[in-house]
Amino acid sequence: MRPTLIFLSFLFLAGCAQEPKQAPFQKVTVSPVYGDTMSIRAITFLDARTLAFAGADGLYGTVDVNTHRVMANTKVLDSVVPSFRAVGKTSQDFFMLSVDSPALLFKTGEGGTMELVYREEGEGVFYDSLTFWDDREGIAVGDAVGGCLSIIISRDGGSSWTKLPCSALPPGAGDEGAFAASDTNIVVHGDQAWIGTTQGRVYHSMDRGRNWTVQQTPILHQGAMQGIFSMDFHDGLTGFAIGGDYDRPNSNRGNKMVTHDGGRSWNLIADGSGPGYKSCVQYVPNSGGMGLVALGFTGISYSWDGGENWKELSGEPFYTLRFLNDSTAYAAGKDRIARLAFH
Repeated sequence: MRPTLIFLSFLFLAGCAQEPKQAPFQKVTVSPVYGDTMSIRAITFLDARTLAFAGADGLYGTVDVNTHRVMANTKVLDSVVPSFRAVGKTSQDFFMLSVDSPALLFKTGEGGTMELVYREEGEGVFYDSLTFWDDREGIAVGDAVGGCLSIIISRDGGSSWTKLPCSALPPGAGDEGAFAASDTNIVVHGDQAWIGTTQGRVYHSMDRGRNWTVQQTPILHQGAMQGIFSMDFHDGLTGFAIGGDYDRPNSNRGNKMVTHDGGRSWNLIADGSGPGYKSCVQYVPNSGGMGLVALGFTGISYSWDGGENWKELSGEPFYTLRFLNDSTAYAAGKDRIARLAFH
């Protein structure tokens, strides 16, 4: 059964051509879709019609992007009310991962029920982001425990997950972790994976998480609330990362960087210009790797030339966004989900 139908049924029961360049956007129209007392930092499209989300206080649900009908529910396990900061999907299932100990990873199971497929508890356990390469293999990342990042891998469509031992990973740098700000700390493309951390480092795997290297980048990372908050890749070579200083959100020094060699090297870009702190960045579809939208509680900014120059489109605050097509995205944040129409 399609994942959308499985997911919706449970909610109901429980309650090598060159891409054309995108013309620069001049404005964005923000249309409310869902409002409640909540915090949502994780969204994903299950298909071209359905946006799935998960957030604080066990909240999760779907939005029909054609009708904007919302179906929402809450997930509680025993006495634990999970706070979800990461979601993922295959063509069969939807996944949602909570942050703090005990970290709980659920998937849609038989009959559409959300079943627990991974649990981890202990001091320092804190998971940040989740994604899938394909229908069989997925990855999630959490803060360092025992001297290395916490990375769990599934090779069977998300039915079971195995934590990589520290012997299979580069040593962590101090209390290295990843910000659970927008579910965009991990990016996958082909067989590759990149992970951006609080220490301004980028972990890179060429073989779906079996082997890893790590690269120190020039992004600001000295303070506890500095580092890489979000990454995206246009293809296997061109990528962009953004972050900054959460405590000094207007500072735009050392908070944006780009790679053109698959993450082997990173260079600061628009240093001292353009947006300051942002929690999420995404490439605009069909923009040839030139269009970027970055947002955070400081508003929405847009670059039409790969990050060299930026235009502030709106002061509306959000935490995360995903593009539906090359001019429409959905964003989530404090107390709301909204449709963003770029013009």
